[in-house]
Amino acid sequence: MAFVLDQNESYKWPVKVKTPTGNGKHSVQTFNGEFKRITQTRIIEMGDQIDKNKITDIELVSEVLIGWDSIDDDEGNPVDFNKSNLKKLLDVPMVATAIAQSFFESIAGAKRKN
Repeated sequence: MAFVLDQNESYKWPVKVKTPTGNGKHSVQTFNGEFKRITQTRIIEMGDQIDKNKITDIELVSEVLIGWDSIDDDEGNPVDFNKSNLKKLLDVPMVATAIAQSFFESIAGAKRKN
């Protein structure tokens, strides 16, 4: 199969979020994040910024996450992707980190340093 130079501007990748349920246990919830396909140059810049603590997971995710599916409200209704809902999602502890880790796994297939 030949490499396609002009690829889609985005792609979907699963995001797994571990949340505490009590009694020393976690539940794992999954949704599909839609990530913006960024250049290799920007990936390297992000890596440098992470190494120097110049970018947070929230800032990184705000740049690369451009959509989602399989996120519902407490009544089971799908939650639309928009700035307000993204801000609400990123305010949930550990979610931004889980999304950032999934993003880096999607582009490198390797685990990211914390």
